[in-house]
Amino acid sequence: MAIGKWIGGFLGFMTAGPLGALLGILFGGAFDAMLDGVNTPETQGTFDGQSGFESNVYGQQRVNQGQRNSFLFSMLVLTSYIIKADGKVMHSEMELVRNVLQQNFGNVARQQGDDILRKLFEEQKRVGAASFRQTVMQCCGQIATSLDYSQRLQLLNFLVLISQADGRVDPSEVRAMKECAQWMQMSADEIDSMLGMCKDDLASAYQVLGVSPDATDDEVKKAYRKLALEHHPDKVAALGEDIRRAAEKKFQKINEAKERIWKARGL
Repeated sequence: MAIGKWIGGFLGFMTAGPLGALLGILFGGAFDAMLDGVNTPETQGTFDGQSGFESNVYGQQRVNQGQRNSFLFSMLVLTSYIIKADGKVMHSEMELVRNVLQQNFGNVARQQGDDILRKLFEEQKRVGAASFRQTVMQCCGQIATSLDYSQRLQLLNFLVLISQADGRVDPSEVRAMKECAQWMQMSADEIDSMLGMCKDDLASAYQVLGVSPDATDDEVKKAYRKLALEHHPDKVAALGEDIRRAAEKKFQKINEAKERIWKARGL
């Protein structure tokens, strides 16, 4: 997908607020032209010559594409914050971002995402860490109103994967991810749960489910049902098949944690 189409689709879904403002800063005067380009009768749901059904179908496709592009840009904004949390940009982290983009969104997204991420690093350097942190906080607030909880969970999952790229998750990266979770109106415990997914011991299984080893069987079962409902891959299907597949991998990790606990408890 061409960069203009990516950005245009994003703007068609989210034309105001801190994310739109940040996009405008990154791409300068082109922002206004792109904004005018997507705010046409077609984007407002009036389609000459189309039936109401066709308009509704096409409109839903545009909403889904807008959500997907919003998800992608949001992921890059938060990634730029997480990567710089420990004060340095590691080659391994950048390479994983490229690989995540390529594996989940394609070669073009890899190239465009890398370009956007570098612009975000430049912006962070230009305005300073404190000012950029404020911008990220505001962006998270907008993300909270634009993406549902399950979509935000998948967004966090990508951030956790990126933080693990160099084989060690720095405490500053954990703090930054928990900040982002809370700014997106989510529990910081979601980060601990996702960090436990890369391990295969019993303690980590309880961490994934977010319960204590002392929890009752009923409490453990209730925690699993809640987690399974929130993380079900169908919840993010509108964002694209590639993101759904990534959610399936996460869902499998949750089920593996559940099976370890069930086996230990004889359930």
